[in-house]
Amino acid sequence: MKRLLLSIHDVGPRFETEVDRLLDHLSPHAGPGELAMLVVPDHWGRHPLAVGSPFAARLRTWADAGVSMFAHGWFHKDMAVHDGAVERFKARHMTAGEGEFLGIDAATASRRMVDGRDLIEQITGRPVAGFVAPAWLYGAPALDALAQCGFALAEDHMKVWHPPSGQVLARGPVVTWASRSRSRIASSLLAARLLPPLLRFAPVARVAVHPGDAHVPALLASIDRVLRWLGRTHRPARYGDLLAERACAS
Repeated sequence: MKRLLLSIHDVGPRFETEVDRLLDHLSPHAGPGELAMLVVPDHWGRHPLAVGSPFAARLRTWADAGVSMFAHGWFHKDMAVHDGAVERFKARHMTAGEGEFLGIDAATASRRMVDGRDLIEQITGRPVAGFVAPAWLYGAPALDALAQCGFALAEDHMKVWHPPSGQVLARGPVVTWASRSRSRIASSLLAARLLPPLLRFAPVARVAVHPGDAHVPALLASIDRVLRWLGRTHRPARYGDLLAERACAS
């Protein structure tokens, strides 16, 4: 069976209204048990997710309904100084200053990963499904830390893997959209037309939406088109299904 993995990024108090809009928009395509939420504990250090807060109660309700919860960094903000040319390029061109785990050391990365996991698990009463770095960007120290922190799943732009073993569980580009400028909107709309015909051959296709998408009608329409197209060949599934498949194969 070909699987479609669908996620909502940047979930937290900062974007509560946008998350609601995206949930409504995605509901015709997948149920709660077939969605993942990537949770940011303290977006840019200004919007903390607090135990006992109204948003924390909503997060637990979604988890109880079957939504898979991932830790998604801590601040979702890049506060590091990048020494290498490649890292500076990624920080400048692949994200709007949000590659939090691109330039930090292993100890800091590990602390933020574990603290994020513990907070989300305390709120939801369930284990997190895994960890995804903001903007899907990892520096080498962050990858080293991730391998030691016990997360069952992680992903970047091109793959999903099992961090403790390094085993790749799915390959292929994630379909996503960018809303921060007209040029980014245009390029993401183009990519969203080109990728689905290619992904119909892939065992696993991934689609990720962000809060900014909720404010751009053209992006919402594109999300619908992509999910209808991929829905012809792939069935909505859980990220955890990849682990079950791995267990059966071993």
